[in-house]
Amino acid sequence: MGGINPYIEKAEVELPTKPYTVTFIMPNKTETKVEVQPDKIPYGSTGLPGSILDIAMGNGIDLEHVCGGVCACSTCHVIVRKGLESCNEGTDDEFDQLEEAPVTTLQSRLGCQCVPNGTMDVVVEIPAVNKNLVKEGH
Repeated sequence: MGGINPYIEKAEVELPTKPYTVTFIMPNKTETKVEVQPDKIPYGSTGLPGSILDIAMGNGIDLEHVCGGVCACSTCHVIVRKGLESCNEGTDDEFDQLEEAPVTTLQSRLGCQCVPNGTMDVVVEIPAVNKNLVKEGH
């Protein structure tokens, strides 16, 4: 899937200019570190270029994204535990979608919209409740 949602406000992003690390904390509490290389962005066509979702998908990390990363659902909800201040500001459309996600916090973002600028390392938790109930068969 993937693409652009023409019905939402375009997020303003600053892409990184130097390498940095994103640590993904999985629902089972294991951690996976990814070295982000600015010249490899975008990794694919899912989510904003350089977004947490783009980085996850480009590095084999399973982060749900039912809408294809176009800010039309809340399944890519993540909690930015460290480095949130290096990420772009969320739009009203993103925060509207986040209202549909369970167990949100003040550090919650949609992975498809959250783009770190590379000025610091980032730690992202993928909540255990991030499940696609259709895909999971419930």
